[in-house]
Amino acid sequence: MTDKDLEDLFENNRVWADSKTRMDRDYFTRLCEMQNPDYLWIGCSDSRVPANEIVGLQPGELFVHRNVANVVPHSDLNCLSVIQFAVEALNVRHIIVTGHYGCGGIRAAMENRDHGQIENWLAHIKDIYSLHYDEIMAIDDPEARADRLCELNVATQVRNVAKTSIVQNAWKQGKKLKIHGWVYSLTDGILHDLNVSIESAGQFHPVYRISDMDGD
Repeated sequence: MTDKDLEDLFENNRVWADSKTRMDRDYFTRLCEMQNPDYLWIGCSDSRVPANEIVGLQPGELFVHRNVANVVPHSDLNCLSVIQFAVEALNVRHIIVTGHYGCGGIRAAMENRDHGQIENWLAHIKDIYSLHYDEIMAIDDPEARADRLCELNVATQVRNVAKTSIVQNAWKQGKKLKIHGWVYSLTDGILHDLNVSIESAGQFHPVYRISDMDGD
């Protein structure tokens, strides 16, 4: 990116900030005090999937974490820190894991070639691919295969979120917290609910539950 490209971004920012204050002179003053979101969005880093815009929410109304292919590994301190802050400090009521059809990370995980450093990250998706390999390969259309792996990945990450000690302790404390799995379609801009929501520890295998949880 050239210096001119960067200057364009600063100019765009000035125009945007000016437009906000022209419509509402207290916009930024109020924004500084309004981080009280009900939702944590865990989505893909893809630049075509702007979280707030998709669901029509303003800044301060949606807490967001994004990474390649919306993966929630239990070893990722970045993601876990976001979940902890959202649940314990912001008291969000919904955590929404959102994948998208046409995801480059999903497609890369289905290829048998070296993608460099990201292969270590894609291994989380390859595990899901291998577990559901027969189901996926029974689909004739390659695009539909990738779409199915996208859905299976979202469902897996929903369970991964629910299994964290952060979420289970929130349930133990009586917090109303629900984890959802959605997929966004790039072709028409529509979100699809995969109906894999979890709202208690009783919805997954007992080996993952922290003792004395409701639903044991």
